[in-house]
Amino acid sequence: MKLGYLVGGLGAASVATLLYGMLVEAERLTLERPVLRLPRWPAELAGFRIGLIADCHLRDRYTVRLTRRAVDAVVAERPDVVVLAGDLIAYWRPDVPWLIGEAFEGLAPIAQDVVAIAGNHEYWGAGGPDLMRPILETLGFRFLVNEVWRHKGVAWVGLDSANAGRPDPDGTLGRLEPGEPSVVLWHEPDCADLLPQGPALMLSGHSHGGQFTFPWGWTPMHTKNGEKYVRGFHPEAPTPVYVSRGLGTTGYPSRLGCSPEATVLTLQPA
Repeated sequence: MKLGYLVGGLGAASVATLLYGMLVEAERLTLERPVLRLPRWPAELAGFRIGLIADCHLRDRYTVRLTRRAVDAVVAERPDVVVLAGDLIAYWRPDVPWLIGEAFEGLAPIAQDVVAIAGNHEYWGAGGPDLMRPILETLGFRFLVNEVWRHKGVAWVGLDSANAGRPDPDGTLGRLEPGEPSVVLWHEPDCADLLPQGPALMLSGHSHGGQFTFPWGWTPMHTKNGEKYVRGFHPEAPTPVYVSRGLGTTGYPSRLGCSPEATVLTLQPA
């Protein structure tokens, strides 16, 4: 009988924790403002600011609302460029153009400074980057799939999803000029270990920061290519990588000890 009470109590506690994470922590948006000191960042671009939004997983009015809040927080900081680091949608459905238009409406005044890449969720369902490109370009954003875009003195290297697409890091980075300041956008953070030497920084999402992090530091949930670099800045990586905790969730729409994140990075030479 006592064992039954214990099991029942643990089950109730688990349900309560998931509900708390869904109703409170998954909605507790945090604006992070880290300063990154980079050995390969030029002095003439000191103070360059990047807004970073990842893993929106748009699928309903709740995910649209959270993304709009993140957009408003980032735009208010007046970054030089805004990066949408993949998994903009949860999966393909007929209303994807509407969801994206509603969620990113606040970026319209700075659309010319917005760059996006594909994540693995851009391949979920009957879709792919070929369908995403016209939607984002209609909004005035730049969408990169194994492409380089030179903007504001920086070469932005956008790579296809490692888990679902066909990334070409060597071929794409081979288009850079020697010594050119460059930032790689690649959804899956552990792929920083696969990059050729040269870029100053890589920006990623995908891991959701682990989504559930317990007080003693244990993070039980990991994603393929998101296990080594889970959240935050990793200057020790072969190419320094910053990993956003993102906005959305995988599985249960809940978080614990790992709030959703909008980010404004300030880049400084080391």
